[in-house]
Amino acid sequence: MKNSKLLLLALLNSLGASAYIAAVVLLMTNAQKFFGSANNFLGSAAILLLFVISATIIGLLVLGRPGHLYFNGFKRDGIVLLICTTIFLFIIMMAVFGALVLLK
Repeated sequence: MKNSKLLLLALLNSLGASAYIAAVVLLMTNAQKFFGSANNFLGSAAILLLFVISATIIGLLVLGRPGHLYFNGFKRDGIVLLICTTIFLFIIMMAVFGALVLLK
């Protein structure tokens, strides 16, 4: 696979993960408005279910395609895609931290 296609896939994976993270954060910051105070069994179950589903979705976004490539004989491409996705996620994280410093 061409390096430019791997870079594009890595960027799309990291942007998808970032968008999903932003959606979960939006839900969590506004959860009390949507659901009220949930200091009971259902509230705890909902948080744990959200955690498990989030781990699955992020795992698929970050590891899904690299794993598929790796286990289908494209080992170099799978490793490069995983590394590039991680680098893009790091760059996005640093941009968020930069925005937090600027907005302080």
